[in-house]
Amino acid sequence: MASPNLIRAAGVVLLRHTDGGQEFVVVHRPGRQDWSLPKGKLEAGEHVLSAALRECDEETGYWPLLQAPLPLQSYSVDGRPKIVHYWKAKVREENGFAPDDEVDEVLWLPTSEAPHRLTYPSEVDLVARAALLPETSPFILLRHTKALKRSDFNGKADAERPLSGQGRSQAKALVPILDAFGVTGVRSSPSKRCHQSVARFARSLALGVEAEEALTEEAHQKDPRAADARIAMLAQESEPMVVCSHRPVLETIVAAAARSLGVDPADERWRDVLDPRLPPGGFIVFHRDVGPDGRMRTVEVERHAIPKP
Repeated sequence: MASPNLIRAAGVVLLRHTDGGQEFVVVHRPGRQDWSLPKGKLEAGEHVLSAALRECDEETGYWPLLQAPLPLQSYSVDGRPKIVHYWKAKVREENGFAPDDEVDEVLWLPTSEAPHRLTYPSEVDLVARAALLPETSPFILLRHTKALKRSDFNGKADAERPLSGQGRSQAKALVPILDAFGVTGVRSSPSKRCHQSVARFARSLALGVEAEEALTEEAHQKDPRAADARIAMLAQESEPMVVCSHRPVLETIVAAAARSLGVDPADERWRDVLDPRLPPGGFIVFHRDVGPDGRMRTVEVERHAIPKP
C-alpha cells in the first residue's frame, strides 16, 4: 500500500517529427525558475492516465495521445517521497496556450537541445529514451467492471447477468482512461457484463462493439484453445484495440497475447505487469510496433486499475 505521504504525479514527453528530426515540448515555470517537461500532481481520486492528459493540456495547450510508458521517476520533495509517471506522447489536439503564473512559456525544441535547456538531468534522460522509441499501437486486455453477484441474479442464463451499480460507474470512468491511448477498435465477449463495460466507451467514439464468442466464460470452459487462438490473431492486427473478457478467461488470453507479441511472462521484467489477476475494470496494455519480420511485437507493457472512490 502506498504511503499516505507519497506525492504522485504524471507527465509526458511530447514529441513531433519535423524535416530536421524530432522536437519535444519544454515549459518554463516562473515560480520555480526552471525549464521542465509538462507534469503535475494527481488530483484526489484522479487516474494517473487522466492526470497526464490534463497536466499536458493545462501547461501547454496540447491534448496528448499517450504511447509507451517511460521509466518511473522517484525523488524526495521537502522530506516527502514523490513519484512521477511519464509517457511518450504525440499531439492529438491543439487547444491554444495561455501563459499564467504556473507556466509562462512553451517551446518546441530539437531533442538534441534537451541537455542544454532542461533543468533536471533525469528529464534529459527521459527525452532521449522517448526519442528512441518507435510509435506504437495499443492492444488492451480488459477485465469487465464489477458485475451483479451471481447470488443476486434471478435470470436463467449467466451470460445475461449485468453490471452492478458500481460496475456501471466504473464503466463510465473507463471512457476517458481508455481514450488516452487512441483506441479505435472495441471487441468484447458478448456476455452482458462485458458488453456493458465497453459500450459507453464505444458510443463515445461512435463505434460499435464487435462480439467475440470465443471469449465468453462458457466458450472458454469448453475450448480454451479457441480463446487463445483468437487473441493471438487479434494481437497481430495493427489497429489500436481494447478487448473485454472475464476473470476466468484472463490467464489464457494474457498468455496468448504475450506469446503472439514476443513477451515471456516468466521474465522478471514482465512477471508482475502480466499477472492476469486483474481487479474489475483493470487492464493490461501491450504497446506494439511492427518488427523486422513484419509481425507486431511488444515495445512496452503496463497495467492499470480504476481508482477506488
